[in-house]
Amino acid sequence: MDLIQYIVSVFISTIGDVLPIAGIIFGFQFLVIRKSVPHFKNVIFGFVLVLFGLALFLVGLEKALFPLGEVMAKQLTDPDFIFAGMNKTLEQLSWQDYYWVYLFAAAIGFASTIAEPSLLAVAIKAEQVSAGSINPWGLRIAVAIGVGIGIALGTYRIVTGSPLHYYIISGYIFVIMQTFFAPRMIIALAYDSGGVTTSTVTVPLVTALGLGLANTVPGRSALLDGFGLIAFASLFPIITVMAYAQLTQWQARRNSVTEIT
Repeated sequence: MDLIQYIVSVFISTIGDVLPIAGIIFGFQFLVIRKSVPHFKNVIFGFVLVLFGLALFLVGLEKALFPLGEVMAKQLTDPDFIFAGMNKTLEQLSWQDYYWVYLFAAAIGFASTIAEPSLLAVAIKAEQVSAGSINPWGLRIAVAIGVGIGIALGTYRIVTGSPLHYYIISGYIFVIMQTFFAPRMIIALAYDSGGVTTSTVTVPLVTALGLGLANTVPGRSALLDGFGLIAFASLFPIITVMAYAQLTQWQARRNSVTEIT
């Protein structure tokens, strides 16, 4: 009964969140464009599905994804797990001893990005616009690798307690330099790919992982150290997508030279 009441309250809250969007769309349609909405029944049906989908998604976040990320972080940083086969105290731990955390972070970053529906939508559109020259799977894997690397590096930052801005500034300096050498057709898509990763599937898991890790690593603050993983998830896909395009371009040039010779 408590779960049903919670779902109903979330659904009512979701209606309040979606109404401004619907008001803007229908307001412009009727007051500015001054035309009826095409396929009005389908549009209304779609809004209803969005309401139910968002409500159930928010319930899933609260009841499953957030607790799962926190539990995994606590289990991976549990002294009983880390000290298995080691003769160390909690104060003697170093960043190398948290290697399972980095591996899990990279794996969950990669897997959640592959499952990201917004990334799939962007990849399909990129293939259509580029007349098939951009491979959707290649783009998704490149983005997922970038997120995996970024999340792993972000968990390393939490474990070591090093300043966040050092990583972000250095990363964007590298992105700016890489932009001058990457193919022009991929630059805008690469920059958008960083934002696409911060969506429905990746953000809840990554946020929960960061907060759980900051709460369990000695000397870390959930507020100061727990956040920031999303910044890594947005930065590194830009690098890997442009690197993927550069590698593809280099391979094409190499094949053309081989055919000529």
